[in-house]
Amino acid sequence: MNGSGRWHAEQAWLGHRAANVLIEVEGGRIKALTEGVHAPHDAVALRGWTIPGLASAHSHAFQRLLRGEVESAGGDFWEWRARMYAFTEWEPADYFNHARHVFREMLEAGITAVGEFHYLHEHGNELGIALIDAAREEGIRITLIDACYLRGGLDGRPLEPEQQAFSDGDADSWARRVGELKEADGVRIGAAIHSVRAVDPESMRIVATWARDHKAPLHIHLAEQAAEVEECLRVEGCTPVELLAREGILGADLTAVHAIHLAGRDISLLGDNQVSICACPTTERDLGDRVGPLTALADAGCPLAVGSDSNAMIDMLEEARGLELDQRRATGRRVLHEPEELLSAATVNGMRALGWNAGELRVGMLADFITLEQAGAQWRELTPAYLIYGFSAHNVMNVVVGGETVVQG
Repeated sequence: MNGSGRWHAEQAWLGHRAANVLIEVEGGRIKALTEGVHAPHDAVALRGWTIPGLASAHSHAFQRLLRGEVESAGGDFWEWRARMYAFTEWEPADYFNHARHVFREMLEAGITAVGEFHYLHEHGNELGIALIDAAREEGIRITLIDACYLRGGLDGRPLEPEQQAFSDGDADSWARRVGELKEADGVRIGAAIHSVRAVDPESMRIVATWARDHKAPLHIHLAEQAAEVEECLRVEGCTPVELLAREGILGADLTAVHAIHLAGRDISLLGDNQVSICACPTTERDLGDRVGPLTALADAGCPLAVGSDSNAMIDMLEEARGLELDQRRATGRRVLHEPEELLSAATVNGMRALGWNAGELRVGMLADFITLEQAGAQWRELTPAYLIYGFSAHNVMNVVVGGETVVQG
């Protein structure tokens, strides 16, 4: 991911629409951007719309196997979860091969960085290393967000048999194991508190301290289900967000995934601490989750990102579009988030949540960019509105990660 070269974009998004843009890359970073110039003979021609690479800030690669497999017999999230456990047992070689297919699908959809929220620890670090190796083989950036998972619920009940392979036993053992994982070119190691139900308060603090000592991204599944909130109120006497505030977990380095069942004070706490929120609209619809107060969170000061989560669909433009469209159905109002905000959620906000200096076409940033073909024969000027509402992953034709072409249409 330390490639060099020159690309000439017919149209590019530089925070504004720009035509005939020469993108010069050196050592995997953007060295220069020049608008309104003819294509040099040695530049790769990019026909269509060139935009920053997309980020899936939350993924479970193994759950790609559930696509189309759990869509009968009804049920709720908890019944889906029970069926999901049947897909959690892997041998490292098989997981490597599976992850390669998932990451290739992501690259072909324009995703140049993925946050893999990883809690399959049956083989110690072997499955995490398989994910890293698969990502490097395919050429996608990965932030391996290794999750601490210790208990079956807030009341301290033990793990179910199906959950035993997720656990290190205690947070100190988790920290020792994660400390053995190594960052590399295109690889970052992050940390996760799986959820308030799966990690006790003292262990939460250990995970957060590890992340902050290592300047690593810190993530958590937060308030996805009403039952989690109700149990937290019953056991801890406060909401999950208030529990995180009490334990010193909230901060601008934290990304809360889902954040659906929130009270007004929760929204204020998250906003005051500039916690990033990762919405996963396609998966949340698939699981029958409710619609979170994303507009209120953004207004309070939370950056919004998006993730492919269970990978029921891999299309970050759809996730960004869904963020807004779900808000419309929940509120009866339109255009709660401007197209530029939705594009930022799918690019720079997600990249920041994963610890990458990417997501914008700007000098000094990582040279991750994708090109989408224009639908039909009509030539149009690039706008975020038409990009978000008129394009999909199927329009991606060319993908560059760190100055190296990994998809070419």
